[in-house]
Amino acid sequence: MRTYVLIPGGGAGPGYWSRLVPLLDGEVIALDLPTADPAAGVPEYADIAVEAVGDRQDVVVVAHSLGGLTAPLVAARVRARAIVLITAIVTKPGESGLEWWEATGHSALGIDSSDERAVFYNGVDPEGIAIGDAATRDQSFTPFEAVGQPWPNVHVRFLFCTEDRFFPIDFMRRVVDERLPHAETADVPAGHMPMLSHPKEVADFINQT
Repeated sequence: MRTYVLIPGGGAGPGYWSRLVPLLDGEVIALDLPTADPAAGVPEYADIAVEAVGDRQDVVVVAHSLGGLTAPLVAARVRARAIVLITAIVTKPGESGLEWWEATGHSALGIDSSDERAVFYNGVDPEGIAIGDAATRDQSFTPFEAVGQPWPNVHVRFLFCTEDRFFPIDFMRRVVDERLPHAETADVPAGHMPMLSHPKEVADFINQT
């Protein structure tokens, strides 16, 4: 049986995948990471993922947003068959998550994320927003300090969110073209939280991996 390991974005618990999980066609491990713990970063997140996977063989690593920092390390260690990235951060080897914002030009976009409802939850219905709120946690900056790892030699698929206000679509297309030129890509007409606004479309993309 295929196993999907879901790595959450920043400050998110496993609950925000709840609309997506029932639509996936295999076993699902939605990671519960110690996001608020400043002693835990990408290596610790990867350790948790690897332990959760155990000896499972047919593994697909799915990562959203900040989860892109952890995805390559997990995929290499569990010998994943593929990585699926959902509007995720893509670092170059040797580049930290802190450096990513300037290196990619995101900082120059001047995005004001103080209104989280408007920036992160556009297109999500009230029930979905409530699910996201219930899953929200504090997030330490420690994961951003980790140096980016080489991307393992596995198939990578990237789901662009065309209405994403935090990682705008033109910006993300350029980043992926430059950093993951061989990735298979697709679009979903969603904001930054497609697992809440368009779970079927996201599940279809993942299930086709």
